[in-house]
Amino acid sequence: MTGLPPLQPHLQRLLDAEYPRFSDAEMGRRRALVEVALAEAGCEHLVFHGANRAGSSVQWLTQWPVTTEAVGVLSPGKADALFVQYVNHAPLARKLADTAETVEWGGESSIRKVIAELERRGARQDKVAVIGAMPFEAYGALAAKFGRITNLGRAYVTLRRVKSAEELDWFRIGAWLSDRGMAGLHAAIKPGVSERELADAVERGYVGLGGTTGIHFIGTTPMRDPSVAAPSQFHSARRVAAGDIVFAEITATFWDHSGQVLRSVTVGEEPTPLYRDLHAAADATFDAIVKVLKHGATPAQVIEASGVIEDAGFTVIDDILHGYGGGYFPPILGTRSRPGGPVPDEPFEAGMLVVVQPNVTTRDGMAGVQTGEMLLITRDGSERMHAYPRGFARV
Repeated sequence: MTGLPPLQPHLQRLLDAEYPRFSDAEMGRRRALVEVALAEAGCEHLVFHGANRAGSSVQWLTQWPVTTEAVGVLSPGKADALFVQYVNHAPLARKLADTAETVEWGGESSIRKVIAELERRGARQDKVAVIGAMPFEAYGALAAKFGRITNLGRAYVTLRRVKSAEELDWFRIGAWLSDRGMAGLHAAIKPGVSERELADAVERGYVGLGGTTGIHFIGTTPMRDPSVAAPSQFHSARRVAAGDIVFAEITATFWDHSGQVLRSVTVGEEPTPLYRDLHAAADATFDAIVKVLKHGATPAQVIEASGVIEDAGFTVIDDILHGYGGGYFPPILGTRSRPGGPVPDEPFEAGMLVVVQPNVTTRDGMAGVQTGEMLLITRDGSERMHAYPRGFARV
């Protein structure tokens, strides 16, 4: 698909950098926020953990994306220490986590290196906190040495809710790359192409530009005999046919800063009456939610706005809105017919990123559509982070 706008020059320069970096001021801002959270929890040291390419706190605090494992130590007044797996990952980690005092291979056990570092720093009983999903054995070793370990996970989520101007620049690149993935999907859709080939086309849209894959969930099913209501997490060998619907949820990332865009496409035909009605309800729901979204709006208002779906006789198969940017963050909201859990009271704040994703389905779970995208909450409303056209497309 042509017509998507280029990146703004300052974002293009960031994308073109050998290894893009946040400013010293931005990294100092993050550290200051964590140190306040530590003090409020009555703790003196933080252990932050990630593994298997997950664990956003590691990159947020050090600029090192997690590979197999990375465990860091933060202490107020001292430079960080970071221990990574495997040994061949350490050279690049030193280059990227360049403000840390120590960046080295974790050896046989990264948590043992962390414990030794905490001892060197004089860590006391009941004064160590953790961010990240730590394995049972690692947590047990830490607790055996330092007593009660405080979980700062909730505090970390709170710190990540509102993005800085620098962070938003990186997320704009993630959205731009995600749009290219959706464009690659759209261009590849034709009778005979398999879901696996569509996934390949998605990645070809952004990998060569510097993006990496977050997710590309893809679903295909005949509109006149549907059996798939939502994109599948794993691609099948099924081949697209005329009369199908193809729908997708695509997230490309720029150094852990991602977009998220969801769209539906018909193949060779206009939507059937059922799919026309499903997508009309999804579009109306998106518009109704966007109308209420702004600084100070409440999650309850979003759920009320989503009532368009039930009024049309449909339901949903996923969350209707969730916080985003560094994780799958609160609020995580369902609808009247598929609640997402207790409705939080905390209002939306300017600077938050959210994904609005009306995933409207029939009540029997056999047919559905996808639309939506990542938005930035502002003082007076919301701002699109994506440029990919909305609407129910046809190829």
